[in-house]
Amino acid sequence: MMAVEVGDMVTRRSYGKDIVFYVRRIVYSEKPIAQLIGANVRLFADSPLDDLILMDYRSKPANPSAIKSIISQIMLQRTKPSIKSHRRIEAAGFEYMPLPGKVLHIDGEEHYLEQCLNLYKNLNVPVIGLHIPESVQPDKIRTVLAEYNPDILVITGHDGLLRKQSNRDFLIHYRSSQYFVETVKQARLYDSNRDGLVIIAGACQSHFERLIEAGANFATAPERVMVHCFDPVFVAEKLAYTPFTQVVNLPELFHATISGKDGIGGIETRGKFRYGYPPVNNLGTV
Repeated sequence: MMAVEVGDMVTRRSYGKDIVFYVRRIVYSEKPIAQLIGANVRLFADSPLDDLILMDYRSKPANPSAIKSIISQIMLQRTKPSIKSHRRIEAAGFEYMPLPGKVLHIDGEEHYLEQCLNLYKNLNVPVIGLHIPESVQPDKIRTVLAEYNPDILVITGHDGLLRKQSNRDFLIHYRSSQYFVETVKQARLYDSNRDGLVIIAGACQSHFERLIEAGANFATAPERVMVHCFDPVFVAEKLAYTPFTQVVNLPELFHATISGKDGIGGIETRGKFRYGYPPVNNLGTV
C-alpha cells in the first residue's frame, strides 16, 4: 500500500468513495489525520490516513463533459436574438461595444479561486478575485466593495453541516454559513438595492434561507447538497451577460449549473449587460 502524501488525490473508504479530495496537510499525532479539500465541491474535511484510498494521478476529478456542455450552452446563448436585438444596437450601420457586468469574487480557498478565475477568463467575464478567509470576510467586505465597485459580488469558500445529524435550521451547526450571512448583511449596508449590487453567496450545504434573508440574490444550498466549485461562476456569467432590461430566467439559470436547483437558488434579478458607443478598447474591464 502506497503512503498518502500532501497533494495526493484521494477518496474516503468510509463514505463509499463519494467525493474526490486533495490532501492539503497531514497532522501527525497518535493517529495521523489528513486535512482534505474537495477537488470540485467546496468541502473541507478531516480523515484518518488509513481511511483514504489513493487515486491514480491521471484520474479526472471533474466531470469534463458536463462542464464542456454548460460552456457550450453559454456560448450558444450569447448568439441568440435576446442580446442581438437589444434596442441599443437596432440602429443600422453602427458598431456597438459589449459591456458585461463586472464581478468581484471573494473566496475563502485559494485552490478554488484559481480554478474559478481561469473559468471567468475562458468565459470572457471581467473579474477581480480575492482570497479572504471566511471568518475575515465580514470585516473586509465593505472596504473591498468601495475599492472595486463591482456589479456582481460572489462570496464563497468552504462550508458544510458540522455533523450529519445537525439541525440544519441553526447557523451554529454550519462551518461557515454564519460568516457568509454576516458578509452579505455588511454588503447590503454598502448597497441595499438587489438590482444594484447583485450578490451570490454560499458554498457546500450552506444555509440557503438565511443567506437570502440577509440580502443575497442567489445562494446555496436549498437542499444542503454539495456544490460544484464552478457553479457560482456559471451564475455570475449569466448575470453578467443578461441585458439590464431583462430579468434573469431562473429555471434556465439553474439548469446551466452542475448542482442544479438543489444546489443553488435565488430570486428574480435583472441582468448587468449593456452596450456602449462608440467602441473603446478595455472599457469593460475591472
